[in-house]
Amino acid sequence: MKKIPIYFMPGLAAGPEIFENLELDSEKYTFHYLRWIAPLRVDESISKYACRLSANIKEQNPVLIGVSFGGILVQELAPFVQPRKVIIISSIKSHDELPYKYKIARHSKIYKIFPLKIIENFEDYTKYFLGSTLSKKAVLYQKYLSVRNKKYLKWSLSAMIHWKQTNPIENIIHIHGTKDPIFPIKNIQNYIEIKEGTHIIILSKAKKITKIIDTILSC
Repeated sequence: MKKIPIYFMPGLAAGPEIFENLELDSEKYTFHYLRWIAPLRVDESISKYACRLSANIKEQNPVLIGVSFGGILVQELAPFVQPRKVIIISSIKSHDELPYKYKIARHSKIYKIFPLKIIENFEDYTKYFLGSTLSKKAVLYQKYLSVRNKKYLKWSLSAMIHWKQTNPIENIIHIHGTKDPIFPIKNIQNYIEIKEGTHIIILSKAKKITKIIDTILSC
């Protein structure tokens, strides 16, 4: 039986390391890890960005799996690669699922003054916004924030807030935590629930997600 190719897209500022806790069977699947590329301009459309990134997808009819902003990106990749399935984790399927505060940010353009240095120099800031207890856990997570380029960060924040998807695409599966503070569950429709899961369920609930993905792709 031919193995199913899976292409993984990490979240904003993250690298492929965020998928390291998944335990999918290498006898059934081949694994391909996409990385963020530099935008041509800060205002490059997400569709054009996805078109350029699609050149890295060599397999036909792959499964696309994206986390958070990477979930948005795999939906934009879909028209260029004809995936057999799109699976998004801790993400959104349309701009209607964006929290209201993000919509306010879009109209007010307040996102343009987001302190990008917090992400660029994550290690230096954790003790201030996480506190002494959680800053210890941040040491475990900081390796996942590997993309610190300011131009990319500005582009990604703008692209997410201005995303214009109105309806979910076909063949999409949405896995979401009930305690996600970034994309609150109250705004999300038609999803597979991860109870007590936060925005980092790809790390904290990897075994459950592995089982869900394997079940979906085995049908």
